[in-house]
Order: sequence, then structure tokens, then C-alpha cells
Amino acid sequence: MDAQPKKLTIAGQRTCRCDPSHLNCLTPKEWIKCQLGVWQFSYEKRDIRDKQKHPATFPIALARRCIELFTHRGELVLDPFMGSGTTLLAARDVGRNAVGFDIHPDYVALAHERLNREPLPSDPQLAQTHQLALHDDARNIPLYLEPESVACIVTSPPYANLLNRARLNKSRRGQARKNDQYHRVEQYSQLPEDLGTLELGAYAQAMQEIFARLLPLLKRRAHCVVNVTDMWWENQRITIHMAVIEALRLAGYELRNIIIWDRTNIVNRVGIFGWPSNYITMGTTFEYLLDFWKPE
Repeated sequence: MDAQPKKLTIAGQRTCRCDPSHLNCLTPKEWIKCQLGVWQFSYEKRDIRDKQKHPATFPIALARRCIELFTHRGELVLDPFMGSGTTLLAARDVGRNAVGFDIHPDYVALAHERLNREPLPSDPQLAQTHQLALHDDARNIPLYLEPESVACIVTSPPYANLLNRARLNKSRRGQARKNDQYHRVEQYSQLPEDLGTLELGAYAQAMQEIFARLLPLLKRRAHCVVNVTDMWWENQRITIHMAVIEALRLAGYELRNIIIWDRTNIVNRVGIFGWPSNYITMGTTFEYLLDFWKPE
């Protein structure tokens, strides 16, 4: 981590010719496809599926849709919990500048590797953007960026302490449960500043503090999309998405939309659990995309 962060020199102005009042560069036909409240995506070859590299990644296509929906070409996208750098790759695909932060040096290195391996877009206008992966705590991001410079936040923060326990693979069938993930603790680290070590109350407080610091960086009515899921712990549903909604409201954001990420097309060999007396929906089949914005 940089002991003395300096303000970044990175572009963030529109390079399109859209009407100033428009939210994005989408055509009406493209816009209407995004109006459905349930989204489904497939993974590409470029996506990371190996949980040894990163235990929780979303598809490039997911980040790309959010970025195209809530920004214009040339604008600046922020991912405060960058992980493997998926948001940065998606931003490059569609001609947006982007900066991502993570406290884990291995993930920052992975993001750099992915960005360096990817060829630049063939369209010269899309290729004239920059994507930066930086090693630092999300709490320090205001030291790097100017107020009202960010057009959109797209991120998937740690899901509280969901990964900080031995994995039992209850959603898998039979012997498929005992794969290389069985009984593994997939938590990113045990660093005290890592949100993945916190129980729900402390996690919500940390999320409120971090996003309160990020709010001044957003342009007026800029959107902030947070990907989260809930979890089961000791036979209780832990409603992480509700905690995140309340945390960001307290931080000054306004909730605009809740979109369901339908993951049924990427769930393999579903096992049975809870039968015949305890009905539990499979948490691996859907997640939440919580869409906030900075109020006027």
C-alpha cells in the first residue's frame, strides 16, 4: 500500500456525443432489455472460474451491463473491492476509464495480470482509456480521487463472514460435495481491516463508513451498484442484502432498484438439503444487485 497516496491523473469526462441529459449511450432497444428486473449472464473464457485464484467472482458481462447502463463513454468507474479486476476489464471493453482498489496484494497482482494479458479494443475510441488496479484499503480511496469525479461504482464487497468458515458444499449432490473446496475456508485473509472477517453488525457499520467516504466522489445522481447475497448460519438466514441497504441509506445514498441476478444457468449438479422438514431456497441460484444513487 502507498504510504503517501497522491491524487490520480485519470480522465473521466464523456467522449460521446450523447444529449447531456441522457443517463447512458444506450439505444431505446438496448435500454428496454435492461428494464427486466431479473438478469442472467454466462461466463466467458476470460472470466475466472478457478476458486483457487479467487473464491467469488462475477461475470465480466454483469459488470459490463451495469457500466453501460449507468455511464457514458469516457467516464470514470470505481470498484472499491476490486478482487480479480473484473470491473476494470468490463470498463475497458466499453471505453470507460476505471480504477479499482483491493487490500490483498495477490488480487491486485491478478488484476494487473489480466489487464496486461487482454488486448486493447480494436475500436481506437474504446482503446483510449485507462484502467488502474491499486493496492490499498477502500477507506483510503478519497485520498486518490477528486470530488464528483466518479460516474458509477460497480462492486461486489465481501459478504460479511460468509467465507470465513469451513465449506460444506451442501448445495452439491452426493460425492460431488467432497471436491477440492470441501472443508476449505475460502476467506480472503484474516487482516483486521478485511470486511470478510466481520459478523453482520460490524460489517454493516464498516460498509456505512466506507460508502459515506465514497459519496462525495460521485457525480450528482451517479449510480452505485453493489452485488451481494444472503447466507445461512446455524439454521438462520443472515440477510446481508438488507444490512447493506440500510448501511448505504445511512451513508446518504438512495436505493433505486433491486435486480435479481439469476444464476440458475451456471449452477451445476444441484443437491437436496432440508428435505423433508426444513425448506430452504438454494442461495447459489440467485444474488442481489442493489442499485443506489447519489441524491440531488
